Amino acid sequence: MKDKKTELIAKDVLQNEINALKNLRKKIDKSFRNLVKEILKCKNGKIIISGVGKSGIIARKWAATFSSTGTPSFYLDASSASHGDMGQITSNDLVILISNSGQSEELKNIIQYVSRNKNIKLIGITSKRDSLLYRNSEYVFLMPSIKEAGPENIVPTSSTTCQLALGDAIAMACMKFKKFSKLDFKKFHPSGTLSIKLKTVGDLMITGKKLPIVKDSAIMKEALKIINNKKLGLIIIKKKNGDTCGIVTDGDIKRIAQKYKNFEELRIRKVMKKNPMSVEVDTLAAKALSLMNSKKITSLFVHKNKKIKKTVGIVHMHDILKSNIN
Repeated sequence: MKDKKTELIAKDVLQNEINALKNLRKKIDKSFRNLVKEILKCKNGKIIISGVGKSGIIARKWAATFSSTGTPSFYLDASSASHGDMGQITSNDLVILISNSGQSEELKNIIQYVSRNKNIKLIGITSKRDSLLYRNSEYVFLMPSIKEAGPENIVPTSSTTCQLALGDAIAMACMKFKKFSKLDFKKFHPSGTLSIKLKTVGDLMITGKKLPIVKDSAIMKEALKIINNKKLGLIIIKKKNGDTCGIVTDGDIKRIAQKYKNFEELRIRKVMKKNPMSVEVDTLAAKALSLMNSKKITSLFVHKNKKIKKTVGIVHMHDILKSNIN
């Protein structure tokens, strides 16, 4: 096999698929908007996606992408549907069938089943106006007629590329309208690399009884006991109303001990550092780490929001680094 010929084949395939995607882009119109609207309206039922052959593989990808971006859905194997799995389709469901020809034998039973139930909506994704799928779908997206890449124009290539891209376009449109955020995405991908990057200080902070807290009216002797027991190297100082007003660290204690002879009897409010560095609970851990590095500190207080100065946790640099965030 000649190297240049191999490269030409690859470039020809890719160009065919690029041309197909350009044709698909021209087809994005009112029918696409209607598709997105119907998917967003499906709240009391399920979104079920099916297809046959290569289109079936694409349907499985659609379901996976939809589900991971805030539009719960699942894939139904068309062949299995005719042998009992049709029972997964119930009232108020939205069924999406993907078929380039719209005439696949395995889809006929699903089309007939859905057509008999007025409470089930059918969306067809096909390139043939005269097909069974087109005629029986309540909503249709007509795919462009395209040339498949490769010899003889027979292998599903450009058509499946367009189907895949259309699914991504629908998923992203739904994601946008649902205001599905990075933090929502993180909840659905707890073990992914992106999830690690999206960890917040709220995920990693020390809370509850582990927090070293003392009132601003306490003396240093009381504070020392708490610092030694909690072993975080600092103490949170609060007012009577619960607002955080200061901090004392191990390093501060050494300086205070050198400055005052009877420092253990001092009121902590007299020697504390006011307005300690803090972040909000939904701050990305990576951002908190950057802040600690720039300020040359190892811990930050965590508050619920900027207005309420009530400390709900402490995030330590070591805990962030342990989570592989850098």
